[in-house]
Amino acid sequence: MPLTGQRVRPLPRDWFRKSAILSMLPLAACQPSLDKSVARGPAAYDVIPALNPDVQPGEYRIGPLDTLDVTVFQEPDLSQKGLRVDAAGRVLVPLIGQIQASGQTAVELSKTIAAQLGQRYLVNPQVTVSVVSAVSQRVSVEGSVNEAGVYEIAGRTSLLQALALAKGTSRTAALSQVVVFRNINGQRNAAVFNVSDIRRGAAPDPEIQGNDLIVVGFSNVKAGFRDFLSSSPLLAIFRPF
Repeated sequence: MPLTGQRVRPLPRDWFRKSAILSMLPLAACQPSLDKSVARGPAAYDVIPALNPDVQPGEYRIGPLDTLDVTVFQEPDLSQKGLRVDAAGRVLVPLIGQIQASGQTAVELSKTIAAQLGQRYLVNPQVTVSVVSAVSQRVSVEGSVNEAGVYEIAGRTSLLQALALAKGTSRTAALSQVVVFRNINGQRNAAVFNVSDIRRGAAPDPEIQGNDLIVVGFSNVKAGFRDFLSSSPLLAIFRPF
């Protein structure tokens, strides 16, 4: 029998929004956490220093597939442009043959070539090596970004610039859990950064180097909330005017 004389109490206008948020709480509880030993906060910048425009970058070390110009003063026949470092890190120099270029700076390689030319062919040769294309300077960007992949970097690059190469972070990214991995003296190191703080100027932007790996964390809460909204089209009816 239908009830009469009773008024149905309307739901609060924000009831659906609060219910959606409460439904996400179990997901927050099961969200994975990073190892506590990984540096974060101010300690993260001890591992991956901030980009400082007033400090000159460390000398670049030549890598496989880089392109070099070698100039021997007053010896145009020995000077070469566009020398390609092969996959094994070697470069072919006239009169000398194959030289291991990978791992050396341009200054160090200049001295190596000059020493070998001086031993057999020239008196006090003056050699200059320039890196024309640094193909080996690449970073990998993975996780919750719009286009994960391996990207080439030219010159000094910050974390925000590296993320921009991957078309930015996705809508489900955990911006407080962006990890940068780097090999330092043969050991793998990692540091966690809060990209939200960096974007609003509350934290420095760390400098990214070649062979770094950037992993953007995934937010279960954001993903679950998006799934909830996409599967509940009737919520649009109850939005406050």
